[in-house]
Amino acid sequence: MPLRLTPTLRERLRTAERPLAGMWASSGSALVAEICAGSGLDWLLIDMEHSPNGLESVLAQLQAVAAYPITPVVRVPIGDIVTIKQVLDLGAQNLLVPMISSAAEAEEVVASVRYPPRGRRGVGSALARSARWNRVDDYLADADDHTSLFVQIETTTGVEAAGEIAAVDGVDGIFVGPSDLAASMGLLGQQGHPDVEAAVLRTFEAVLAAGKPVGVNAFDPATADRYLAAGARFVLVGADVALLARGSEALAARFGASGDVKGTSY
Repeated sequence: MPLRLTPTLRERLRTAERPLAGMWASSGSALVAEICAGSGLDWLLIDMEHSPNGLESVLAQLQAVAAYPITPVVRVPIGDIVTIKQVLDLGAQNLLVPMISSAAEAEEVVASVRYPPRGRRGVGSALARSARWNRVDDYLADADDHTSLFVQIETTTGVEAAGEIAAVDGVDGIFVGPSDLAASMGLLGQQGHPDVEAAVLRTFEAVLAAGKPVGVNAFDPATADRYLAAGARFVLVGADVALLARGSEALAARFGASGDVKGTSY
């Protein structure tokens, strides 16, 4: 019996009646990714840019979360054609590419995702999980239907070119990164600064005017609510490692500082 792949993030955004909430999977652990996948959130970002993830760990996480209704997205470390090819062949259907600051850069990434003659993706479907080793009927012909591509705007140059980037055929949406954007504006570590938030909102306006969905990273609930009210269709509102860090700190604060826990019984 032919196999069917799951709907892409592009399709989920198209049919969703509300914004989609997600979280980062940054630990590199398939077990942790599976725990997050069962949370009830809409999407999960498996990060290769700032996390200890390589091809093997990304594969394990994609396999671990496949049993859940959550939509996994893989952020590649760079818009490199070889990396993109390898991650797609692992079976990633949804990609996020960081640090895109021009339409020309976006077009290069689109070409890396598409098969010839429209692009430059290498053909290895018989060898790869992407097509389930050629068990997905017509995968090569329908590959565009099975993959979605989102690019990340996180520089002042990218903000100014946001409308042009969003208009590139093959870019399914834009995700704004306030942390790197703040650094680009000379406001390192101040992603909540009014000027940074204003730049995020200018990006929203340009992307929405181009008819594409826009998303953003916002761990602070109040900030997330403001961005949702401004039209964000998909948001990241937490991270596995951040939840563990803050949760363990809360335990230390409650039961004793620096591991000086009072009482030894369990």
